[in-house]
Amino acid sequence: MGPIRITAARLSAGLLLATLVSACAVMPARQQVAAVEMPGQLEAIHAAALTKDLAVFWVSSNGCTQKGDLQPVVVNHRGDASVITLRRIAEDRCQTPLDDGVELMWSFEELGIKPGAQVSVDNPYQMPQS
Repeated sequence: MGPIRITAARLSAGLLLATLVSACAVMPARQQVAAVEMPGQLEAIHAAALTKDLAVFWVSSNGCTQKGDLQPVVVNHRGDASVITLRRIAEDRCQTPLDDGVELMWSFEELGIKPGAQVSVDNPYQMPQS
C-alpha cells in the first residue's frame, strides 16, 4: 500500500468541515423529502456543512462551475426544520476538472431559512475523483 497523499486544500477543507459540523449542524441520514417539483438534476456532493446561518457545499467541477449553476431548493419539513436539496441547473462544459471540486455557499437569509433553524441536506455524497 502506497503513502496516503493529502493536499493542503483537502486538509483545509476537512478541518473547516469538522469545525462547522461540530458547531450546530444537524445532518441526519438521507431522508425522503416531500414530493416537490424541482428544477435541473440532483447534484451529488463531496461534502456539506451547516452553521447557524450558512450552508456550504463542495461539488464537482469541470473547471467552470459557479454558484449560479446550482440551485438550492428548500422544503420546510415538520415545523421549523428545513431540508436543502442542491440541484444543478447549468452543465459545466469546461475541460479542466478540479480534483477537489469547488466550494459554494449560501446564507440562510438567501435560502429563506431562519438563523439557527434545524436544517438537513438531501443530496447523495460522492467522493472526489482524485
